[in-house]
Order: sequence, then structure tokens, then C-alpha cells
Amino acid sequence: MNYGILSVAILMVSLFSVFYFYEKRRGYVKEIAIIATLSGLAGISRVPFAALPNVQPTTFLVILSGTVFGPFYGFLVGATAALVSNSFLGHGPWTPWQMLAWGLAGCSAGLIKKIVPNPSRLLLAVFAFCWGFLFDYIMNLWHWLFFVYPLNLKSFIAVYAASFYLDLMHAMGNFAFAYILGKDFMNILIRFKDRLSYSEIPCEKLD
Repeated sequence: MNYGILSVAILMVSLFSVFYFYEKRRGYVKEIAIIATLSGLAGISRVPFAALPNVQPTTFLVILSGTVFGPFYGFLVGATAALVSNSFLGHGPWTPWQMLAWGLAGCSAGLIKKIVPNPSRLLLAVFAFCWGFLFDYIMNLWHWLFFVYPLNLKSFIAVYAASFYLDLMHAMGNFAFAYILGKDFMNILIRFKDRLSYSEIPCEKLD
């Protein structure tokens, strides 16, 4: 059994279910517009940085989206951003895994915001740094399931060890984007959110 193909099939069904649920619920035009805009921005922002080794602002923008608009919308922005960026960089069996990874980044950011209503610049940057590693760990799992044989603990550790420096570049890039731009970008998104009409609790502006 090819566990890589099986995992992609399961992810595609799960992601389709999430988007189907959103399609069936009551939505607002402004809400859909902002999700589409954020997804497009997060996805397109990855393209100019494609030449840099694992440094891109997509993860940072997805985290901000989840922080401001909540976990469900953060997941949608992250998952859609993967579709948008791969329309330029190439789709493949990795796309559902990227949709899951960025979706979880946005979702977890929304959950953290409910615990820490007014995150500091440093906390946001540290959270983004951690998701640099978490995102790549999820993608490493895809690589391990698809391309490595045999699937055992030794090969698992080898895959993760080999990617450490690229994972670190992703994390450091996220930290820099979040620490330098996070406060200003978040306040801009909060102003947009204040003009929307849906059931999320209003966000406070950062001090």
C-alpha cells in the first residue's frame, strides 16, 4: 500500500468537506471578498521569494489572517493560499499537504488569539517562528510517506535531520516578517474587520 497516495486522498476529502461546509453556510459578500483578497495576497507573495531557500511571507500572512479573523477563516485563507501560489509554482501531491499545513497555521493563530487577546510583537514573532518548523515538519511527513523506503524510525529521523537548515530558514524568515511588519499589518486587517458583519468577536488594536 502506498501510504503517500492514501494520505493525499484522505486530505482531499477532508479539505473538500471544509470548503463544502463553508459553501453551504450563510455568508456575506464582504466576508468572502476579504478572504479571497487575503488568500490571493498570501499566495502571490510566495512567488517573488521562490528563489530564496524556504523564505517567504505566506506563513506570516496566514497567521495574521487567523489572528484577526478567527480560526475558521484562518484555515480557509491558509488552505486557499496554497492553491493560489501553486497555480504559479506548480501543483502536485504536495498541494493538499500545504493546504493542511497553512490551514492549521491560520487556525492555530485564531485559537491563540482567543487565549491572548492582545499579543505582543515578540509573541507574534515567536509564534510565527515556531510555525516555520511546524509547517516544514508536516511537509517532511509527506516527503517521508511518498519517497522514502523503508518507512521506519531511522528513515523518519534522517528525513527530519536533513531538512533542519531549510526549516530554520523558514522559521527565521517568519520571525523577521512578523517582528518587523506584524503590528502594522495586523492593525490594517483589524480596520478591515471592523467594517465586516459576521459573528467573530472584534479584535483589539495592538498597543
